Amino acid sequence: FFGSFLNPEMSRGLDTLRGVNLPGAGARKAISALLGLGALAYGINESLYNVEGGHRAVVFNRLSGVKPDVYSEGTHFRLPWLEWPIIYDVRSKPRNIASLTGSRDLQMVNITLRVLSKPEVAHLPSIYRKLGVDYDERVLPSIANEVLKSVVAQFNASQLITQREQVSRLIRRNLMERAHDFHIVLDDVSITHLAFGKEYTAAVEAKQVAQQEAERAKFIVEKALQDKKSTIIRSQGEAKSAQMIGESLRDNPGFLELRRIEAAREIASVLSKSHNRVFLNADSLLLNLKEPITTKPI
Repeated sequence: FFGSFLNPEMSRGLDTLRGVNLPGAGARKAISALLGLGALAYGINESLYNVEGGHRAVVFNRLSGVKPDVYSEGTHFRLPWLEWPIIYDVRSKPRNIASLTGSRDLQMVNITLRVLSKPEVAHLPSIYRKLGVDYDERVLPSIANEVLKSVVAQFNASQLITQREQVSRLIRRNLMERAHDFHIVLDDVSITHLAFGKEYTAAVEAKQVAQQEAERAKFIVEKALQDKKSTIIRSQGEAKSAQMIGESLRDNPGFLELRRIEAAREIASVLSKSHNRVFLNADSLLLNLKEPITTKPI
């Protein structure tokens, strides 16, 4: 009856709907079961969370806030939508902290610390309430600068170099005490870089050069004194030798003949090794050993 009032397109649509077979009761149950299993799997997946090795977790509840419990490694249960975990890395993490501070003698010092830090596991809920997940970013730079400035100001620039171990030990103790107030554990604190301003560095270099020049001048003076002593000793030896020769000549005229023979032997040895022919007076070369020696009384 209503077909006479419909246009041709609408009539073809009704014929198509008449040809569609709607699912039966069994099919509807299967679809409902699949939907139920999917919802259950989603609920189980949202109810479980994993804590990896070297990590700990605290749980935030929409109704009660942060729970006081700390969850260790493994798989744990939570209420979907109502609770969610906050994961903390509790392994030691390295961090470099640089600071520009002044020494007791008003010299500017660039100092860098390497810090190994981790949170106290038992106080993770308190750390999350007060500092959040980036607790190290909020705390370590400020307390490290505070400790560095207070410790470096107790030493002169030269003492920072000569007493570096004592300075490092004092910084480590004070920084650990300050970090403990925020429930942060410092496994190691060490000075990795220590540098002074350009003016102080230039002054130290000039002082080293002056000390080296002073040591060099001291060495030259000592060498001159030793040379003087050596000259005096040599002169005394030569004078003693001349005295002894004079006494020998006075007491034993044969000594001069012996010296003459030694000189003639040395001259003859030199002439014998020469390839040239020499025509000289034997008396001038002390080779005429047959002539008697004439001496004047001393």
